[in-house]
Amino acid sequence: MSTVKITPSAASLTTTIKHLASIHNTTIFTSNSTKFRAPRRGFTVSMAAFVHTPLEVCVKQSITIPNKLGDCPFTQRVLLTLEEKHLPYDMKFVDLSNKPDWFLKISPEGKVPLIKLDEKWVPDSDVITQALEEKYPDPPLTTPPEKASVGSKIFPKFVAFLKSKDSSDGTEQALLDELTAFNDYLKDNGPLINGNEVSAADLSLGPKLYHLEIALGYYKNWSIPDSLSYAKSYMKSIFSRETFINTRALKEDVIEGWRPKVMG
Repeated sequence: MSTVKITPSAASLTTTIKHLASIHNTTIFTSNSTKFRAPRRGFTVSMAAFVHTPLEVCVKQSITIPNKLGDCPFTQRVLLTLEEKHLPYDMKFVDLSNKPDWFLKISPEGKVPLIKLDEKWVPDSDVITQALEEKYPDPPLTTPPEKASVGSKIFPKFVAFLKSKDSSDGTEQALLDELTAFNDYLKDNGPLINGNEVSAADLSLGPKLYHLEIALGYYKNWSIPDSLSYAKSYMKSIFSRETFINTRALKEDVIEGWRPKVMG
């Protein structure tokens, strides 16, 4: 596998992508190549700034264009966490339709995402993001426990509606109910799940809403009602973050990724 060191914005050019964070004298370079000049006094640097060796992450490869990131929302959650914490990482693309032997040796179940932490391969986005938060606490992304489950029922309702072939089975209304509850929550507590600061809950929900918007728009010509303005503003805000743009799947991949479930 070839390796090319580039910035996240040029991610489409590599087979393996390394996001680099480094410190040199008083200038700091973050993973998205934004440069900051450190003040001479009273300056502190998070642990992430000292991580020079990229963290290895196994991710789904695009099924439409070789050497592109695939359409797994759980993988994007992990990549978003790395990006928001300015941690350098090295993506290893895995063809899940023809899993290579090296991948099956480290992931017997053949699932992504998978990350190497302290010389051990760790699976599952829940476990991975929690481990990253504990190992690299700055900047903090923890969502308060009472807010951590906000919006968590939207994804399964979306999947049920997407797969439904009966317009009267109630799956559309069930999704609308969850989206309305989320919209009402944001009206009183937003603009993000934890107020003004992005947190782990946003990084989990954002990729799922991205899939919802694309898949339902394509397969059912359906979109979130304009009356749910807080939810729509939330999506616009999350989708426009540089970290999200750096880690999102191609629209074509999202469409093709859901095709078997829609047609099954």
